[in-house]
Amino acid sequence: MTPEQVITSTLEANELAHQDKGEGRFFVTLPGTKKLQTNCWLIVAEHALLIEAFVCRQPDENHENVYRYLLRRNAKLYGVHYTIDKTGDIYLVGRISHQATTPDELDRILGQVLEAADGDFNTLLELGFATAIRREWAWRESRGESLANLQPFKQLVDQED
Repeated sequence: MTPEQVITSTLEANELAHQDKGEGRFFVTLPGTKKLQTNCWLIVAEHALLIEAFVCRQPDENHENVYRYLLRRNAKLYGVHYTIDKTGDIYLVGRISHQATTPDELDRILGQVLEAADGDFNTLLELGFATAIRREWAWRESRGESLANLQPFKQLVDQED
């Protein structure tokens, strides 16, 4: 099977939302719980399958601790690693050879992308956006708006008191 065939059959077998963008380019939406979805590109290049997933925009603050966290986290990841783009937005990227592109390996890599992006999302928000989260909390509280989706960050507000 070609890498494109492996990708299509694996995505369909795992019932993952995806779009075939042509020329070996697949746009996959991985469902999450903390980060509701992670968008991931699978691109069949000349010698390897490239994986790229957006995780989080550039942190507003505490850059050193955010990047320290990402570097330490890289040591525990399989097949992908954290990086930043020119603007500082955070991505997971990886590459696997065409020969290693099997259904099991692709499932493993996509699982790692989802585990990392979804599992690290709240930590990245706490580290890089604490001030914005506190502002949002105060604004919603003052207007009687729902705080439901901010509850994972309640400790940030409690720390401020």
